[in-house]
Amino acid sequence: MPPAVQSITDLPQAPAEEQADRARKYLVMMAIRTACFLLVFVVDGWLRIVPVVLATVLPYIAVVVANAVGSRGAEPARPVGPVETGPRRIEA
Repeated sequence: MPPAVQSITDLPQAPAEEQADRARKYLVMMAIRTACFLLVFVVDGWLRIVPVVLATVLPYIAVVVANAVGSRGAEPARPVGPVETGPRRIEA
């Protein structure tokens, strides 16, 4: 059985792209936290508790999400070399 051929689609996401995605998620969550701080001054009554709780909990969630690294693939990438099939015979 010939060895499996490696495909470019099997490769994990590039580290720079992965870091940019994680930074983007972090910034979105911090923007939501900022909105929660502003909502504290707008909302009145018992509903004021919701933005306060969100503004308190979101930094922890944002850090956990930002530090979550995606899977690096089931197996590491391996170099693909020539397949040795042995000498060839010419049939007449």
